[in-house]
Amino acid sequence: MSISEFGLIGEHNRSNWIRLRTIILLRWFAIVGQLAALTAAQWLFNLQLELGLCYLAVGVSVMGNMVAIFIFPENKRLSEYENLLMLMFDLLQLCFLLFLNGGLHNPFALLVLGPVTVSAAVLTLRSTLLLGGTAVALITAMAVWHVPLQTVDGQVLRLPDIFIFGQWAAISIALVFISIYARRITHEMHAMSDALAATQMALARAQKLNDLGGVIAATAHELGTPLATIKLTSSELIEELEDRPELQEDARLIRQQADRCSDILRSMGRVGKDDLHMRQAPLVEVIREAAEPHQGRGKDIHIEEGPGAGGSQAQPQILRRPEVIHGLRNLIQNAVDFARANIWIEAMWTETRVSIRIIDDGQGFPPHLIGRIGDPFVRQRRSAAERRSRPEYEGMGLGLFIAKTLLERTGAELSFANGSDPFLPSTEQGERRGAIVEVIWPRAKIVSSAGQRGVAIGENRPLEI
Repeated sequence: MSISEFGLIGEHNRSNWIRLRTIILLRWFAIVGQLAALTAAQWLFNLQLELGLCYLAVGVSVMGNMVAIFIFPENKRLSEYENLLMLMFDLLQLCFLLFLNGGLHNPFALLVLGPVTVSAAVLTLRSTLLLGGTAVALITAMAVWHVPLQTVDGQVLRLPDIFIFGQWAAISIALVFISIYARRITHEMHAMSDALAATQMALARAQKLNDLGGVIAATAHELGTPLATIKLTSSELIEELEDRPELQEDARLIRQQADRCSDILRSMGRVGKDDLHMRQAPLVEVIREAAEPHQGRGKDIHIEEGPGAGGSQAQPQILRRPEVIHGLRNLIQNAVDFARANIWIEAMWTETRVSIRIIDDGQGFPPHLIGRIGDPFVRQRRSAAERRSRPEYEGMGLGLFIAKTLLERTGAELSFANGSDPFLPSTEQGERRGAIVEVIWPRAKIVSSAGQRGVAIGENRPLEI
């Protein structure tokens, strides 16, 4: 299933994320900085500036902000075209100030990177290319044409030509490099955000289907035939008891109650997902639910449980969240893919934490990848022998990353290690010598407050008939 099927946000829509208020606020900071620089150049360094034109350029920015404040609402979000115009205005205004104050001889020339970097992060490629091309053209023109910086005594402040060329080359390269860098990083962040959002949507939909399936399917299957038989029999009795109205009324009552049972089944479909008993379950039961799809894959899955040091004997009731089940299921799948014959799942709890360790008897994680496990798209080329031994295995990458991320969102910490010593021969290795994944939650993050000893679960919402 592709991300677009979930209706997630694309590149063109992301440009609408920026509020006009944000641009106005940033422009006020730029205006204050420009006024401070002009004041310092005049009073501290006694430079001869074209103050009239400089203040005119700053005044245009002030007027633009005032117009935006009074005409548009504060919560207005800019479109792609409006964002491009705003950034283009800021670039032209800045370059005009630089033209009046020495061009590339002015150390503030590197500020032209700002609008282009913002465009690379939030606008489309076409807008970024247009803004970047304009910036390169303007700094190229300023390298040749500009108003020189002069002191009070008429001395011209200028850099050697070779430094001007270096300044131009550095800014031009920075425009390209920083734009590509910002765009790539932003693109990867958005892609991963979309993938996680799609996973959350799929989990939510799976949870709804699971709730409905558990409550409705089983109930309807078990009660459907008896109810149909009752309704049929009661209808026949109504016809046969025409001469005995008191008994006929009882038969009608039976049919009405059968209809009422059918209505209750339909109503359960609306409230089944709110069943409080479905929101929590014993720790081991949640593990069994996560491991159930992999029980029939030719590997033995052993579940071991017990309290840790200082922990009570009572097994904790943990939150039965889809993120937990999906994340554990992916970790178990990874263990089954690589195990020779056995997988051990160790559940342990104390007064402060709950932990689950998943261990297999395979070859373990590649040592050079342990530091990168949990990153997306971490995979290596498989040999022909590996493809024969694990034909169903497609790779260790995005699925494990999503599982890790979902579990971490529930408050868990994950660690990855190998149970074998690489310096010992295989004959001296223990049985549990493969990969080890440990998931640890603070008890308050995963253990449900309802359902514990002395705490009532609460009442379900009554059915609406």
